[in-house]
This record gives sequence, structure tokens and C-alpha cells, in this order.
Amino acid sequence: MQPPVVSRNLTVKLTRRTLLQAPFALPAAQAQSPSSRPNLLFLIADDHAGYVMGCSGNTQARTPNIDQLAREGVRFARNYCNSPVCTPSRQSILTGQMPHSAGVTLLATPLSEQKPTVARQLAARGYRTAVFGKMHFNQPGRSGLHGFQTAVTEDVVAKRWAAEVRPGPVVPGAAVKPRWQPFKDPARIWLNSDKLPFPRRYQDMKSTWVVRQACDFLEQHAGSPFALWVSLAEPHSPFDFPMEDSDAFSPGDFHVPVLGPGDPAQIPLIFRDLSPSDKQGIIASYYTSVRYMDRNLGVVLRKLKELGLEKNTLVVYMADHGYSLGHHGRFEKHCCFEPALGVPLIMRWTGRVQPRVVQDFTESVDVPHTILDMLGSEPLPVRHGRSLRPYLEAGSHPHPRTHIFSEYLENEEACVRTGRWKLIQCSGRRARKDGYVTGTTAPGRYVRLYDQKHDPGELDDRSQQYPEIVAELSRLMVERFRSTHPDAAQEPPSLSTPEIIDWYLRPRDSS
Repeated sequence: MQPPVVSRNLTVKLTRRTLLQAPFALPAAQAQSPSSRPNLLFLIADDHAGYVMGCSGNTQARTPNIDQLAREGVRFARNYCNSPVCTPSRQSILTGQMPHSAGVTLLATPLSEQKPTVARQLAARGYRTAVFGKMHFNQPGRSGLHGFQTAVTEDVVAKRWAAEVRPGPVVPGAAVKPRWQPFKDPARIWLNSDKLPFPRRYQDMKSTWVVRQACDFLEQHAGSPFALWVSLAEPHSPFDFPMEDSDAFSPGDFHVPVLGPGDPAQIPLIFRDLSPSDKQGIIASYYTSVRYMDRNLGVVLRKLKELGLEKNTLVVYMADHGYSLGHHGRFEKHCCFEPALGVPLIMRWTGRVQPRVVQDFTESVDVPHTILDMLGSEPLPVRHGRSLRPYLEAGSHPHPRTHIFSEYLENEEACVRTGRWKLIQCSGRRARKDGYVTGTTAPGRYVRLYDQKHDPGELDDRSQQYPEIVAELSRLMVERFRSTHPDAAQEPPSLSTPEIIDWYLRPRDSS
């Protein structure tokens, strides 16, 4: 039986009043006694697009554990990341601040040790905090890092996995993928168009090892309040999966998305040599990696149930951002098109939260404030999101979002989306350093407007036909920047609206 669907703003009247409606946040819940304090299990994947789940209606996706979690909890069907790139998105979720406020808008920027985080808030309340897996902290894992008393992050995982797990036997003569060398090898190689497995069986895979460590932590801390992050590297390219999963999907079963009239010029150069069969193979590899990731999530969720912790644990599943699988000719995120922005978000608290599907807009920056609110913790000092607790406990929100905002400042672009329209503005002045260059290094400012009601694939730019909509959404973008940017007081006077947006789009990372 499918959960009930609650409110959905399919069409929003574009008035200044509705567009500029301020974010809503609830005060934190009253603190519980230590004996009744709930736990947190935070599960996050890397590059998992919201449209590649069975529970989102995708009949080709094989995600039984995620689908079961969705049936038992609340699925936020229109959740959007606040930046379609790993590091900014993850540190925004951890701090509850927009990326430009957290000081992390570029991939290589480390989060400042001075920034408050969800983990710090919970550790201060007596929680045992831990993270296992990929977190993009851009510094070595160590006890106390950003509030995690146990921090088994990328570097620690790599060393311990290599030391503790010896490769088992592989299928004789089987082809396996080469070492991952993005932007050095042709895209068809580092995007695994041949659908080659990692040369290990399931039990010997790195993410399988991460999951075992997380399960050990659950066993060791089942009797005291814990806040556990489990961060899996899949399905990020090169779309790893074990040898047993090699034949899970056939590339011929996947269709490559069609291109729009404006797409050829904006396709990154590295993708332009991909053949149709290459693209089908890449999509099949991605779906196989999602299947492997889902299996590992199931292991952690079953351990939680086995230990009798389900009824006292808030479970959150999400990804850092989405991913384009041939949409607009792209196989990555790093843009403001829908496939790169839509993020899975499921929350379950057995016995307290009734299953349902929420169709209102939510943003990933809402998640940390929701966690602290539900767990009765003190709120973060800076709150750029809102608590989703009303959806979890009452099924609706008194002030649903009328829009979402996301930014990709490596390319100096940002977007605002309402129920019907999406506006993307790019300064067009920054030489990209992410590897996804097109034929034009600095094209100059461009604005695109897409009608999501009649053109959900975002193939037809309508900015020339609807200048009044461009103006309304541009003002909304300015308001979001002004209300959250630490440099807003230094905004130069006498700029036009497009010039104001360009000024805010410049990266100003700090650590």
C-alpha cells in the first residue's frame, strides 16, 4: 500500500508577496531526559539522483531497501540540493548554512573548524557522534573533527580497508575496470561505459567494509544515545559494484535522453565523443552501482532492527546532490538542470512518524534543522533552512516553500525554481576549473527561463518571451543572497539586478 500524498504546489501565482515569502522555522523541541533521548542514523550516498529509485516511480531502478524505508517513513519527493557539487552541499547540510555562508562553494575548500555543526550540537548534549565513509572534509580524519568523536573518513577508510581486507578470488579471465583517472582517460573509460566491475567480490568491497564498521558501532553503542553518519561512496563515478553484480542490467534496456536545440553548444567537451552505446553503458553502470549501494544500506537498517533500536531512532536517508545521465548531453552534476538538483530525502521514526509522501518543495539545508528539532537539541546559531517537523508530525507545513534556490559558484551560476518556472543566471566570466569546459571559455552573462509545466526536460529557453517572470525570479534570487550572504553589507550601490546577482556569484571561500 502506497503512503498518502500530501500537499503539492503545482502552480504558484507569481506575485512578489508569494515569491518573497520568508523561510519558516520552528523552535527546538523540549529536551528529553537521557533515558528517553532518541538516536540518529544518518545515511547519505554520493551522486544518487532522486529519480533513480523505485519509490519515485522508476521501474528500472532496483532499490528495495530504500523503497521499504520510504514506505515506512516520509519521502520528500521534491527535495533539492543547495549546490550540485559534493563538498559545498555536504558542508551546507552539516552546518545548516547556505554554501556561500558556510564558506565552502568550491570542491577543494575545507570547512572551517570554527563553524558550528550538527555533530557538535549533538556531542554537546551527550551523544556519541561518529561518521564512517566519504565526507569531503578535505583534511585527514581524526577524533573531534567537526564534532565527530569517531571520524573514519576517506583517508582512514582507505588505510584500514587496505590493511584489513585481502582480495578474495575473482572470476578467472573476467574483465575488470582499470584505475580511475578522470579527465586523463577518455570519458567512456572513467565513466565505465563497458560496465566493468571493481575487481572484488561483495564482501571485500570498500563500502561493504564501511558498513561493517557502522554495524559494529551500533552494537557497541546500542545502550546509549548515538548520532551515527554512514556515508557511502556510491554511485559516484566510476560507478563501482562487485563482480557478482556484473550482469544486473543490460545497457540496451536504457534510453538516452534527447537533446534540446540549445544543448549542443553547452555540452562539456569531454562528453562530445561519447557514442549512443557508450551512453547506454554508462547509465547501466550507474544503475548497477545504485543497486550495490542500496544493498549496503539494507545491511545497516537490518542491524538497527536486530538491535531493537528502530522505535528510538530517527533515520534519515539522502544524497549530496543529483546526477545527469545523458540529460542535456551531460554525465555529471555541476549545473542547475533538474537531474543534478533533485535529491532523495526520506525520514523514518517508527511509531512516531506516519508514512506519507510530501510534494511540497524542500531544500537539503532544511535537514540539519529538522534533525536537531526532532531530537530536542539546541538549534544551530545560523539557520538558513527550516524544520520539516510539521510534515513529519502533522503531514503539512503552515508555510510551505514557494521556491527553491541552488548555486554552483565554480561556474558562477545559480537558479531559483517555483512550481512552474525555473530561472538560471550565469555570469559567464569565470574560467571553469572543474574539467567541464565547453567550446566557449567565457561566454558572458546568460539567463535562461524554463517552463516546468510544459517543458519539464528544460529544452526550450523562454526568457525572451517572459521578461516579467525573469524579473520576478531575479528579484527572488537577490533576496535569497541578501538574506544569507555574509558580504551582503558590502553590496555595491547602483547596480542593476543582473549585476547584483553577478556580484554575489563570485566565489569567496574561506576556511
